[in-house]
Amino acid sequence: MNLGLKDKTALVTGGSKGIGKAIAIAFAKEGTNVVICGRGEETLKEAAAEIEKLGGNVLAVQADLTKQSDVEHLVSSAFDRFKSIDILVNNAGIASGFDDFETLDIEAWQHIFDVNVFGTVRVTKAVIPFMKKAGFGRIINISSESGLQPDSFMPHYNASKAAIINFSKSLSKAYAAQGILVNTVSPAFIMTPMLENLLKDNAKQLNITYEEATQQFLKENRPHVEVKRPGTVDEAASAVVYLASKQASFINGVNLRVDGGSVASI
Repeated sequence: MNLGLKDKTALVTGGSKGIGKAIAIAFAKEGTNVVICGRGEETLKEAAAEIEKLGGNVLAVQADLTKQSDVEHLVSSAFDRFKSIDILVNNAGIASGFDDFETLDIEAWQHIFDVNVFGTVRVTKAVIPFMKKAGFGRIINISSESGLQPDSFMPHYNASKAAIINFSKSLSKAYAAQGILVNTVSPAFIMTPMLENLLKDNAKQLNITYEEATQQFLKENRPHVEVKRPGTVDEAASAVVYLASKQASFINGVNLRVDGGSVASI
């Protein structure tokens, strides 16, 4: 199936590993020019090399999205190289262990919002003018099931992901008439390096094995995952690529859950 993505340009934040890298690779396989960013130089180089090996056109830019100067450099570099930014995937985000409310200080809240929410806002604000001028744009923001069905732990992370869903809906109303569609993808229990590290931390705290921590997490926190397994990064990436495709040109303001049925609400 022709998704209409060949020769378009996609900017994927947090594109050097996990879901972000899978998204970048999926776009490259469709013939899309890909710009990836991340904080780690080595992981960026490795991801770029992997994409190039597939025959993709890729630009890797080291950037800290909490810094406005880095965001401006990222976006200008992308435009200078490929002359357009047709698709923006705001994937960059962090989580920090299984913290409960009383153990979290205000600095932890500020940091996670600075990355997960304001990082998304900064990049979107920098890209929107290019999309408005072109009269075309696709923005896909990566949230989480935690933004819809929060756990008792990581309240700062849960709140940040809820903000992304709300932000996306607001933008979808503001820019649709200008050819810019905005949607959200909310993955759940996708086996990424971030989730793997969280499970390792939990195993250490509870003095159990990693496998036991995984099954315990699934049983206690994801009882509605009917498929009884973690999702893959490729499954999450496929949803993002679809929302950017010409086949999704009448889809705007949705939150597409890639969660194996984890979210219990309708």
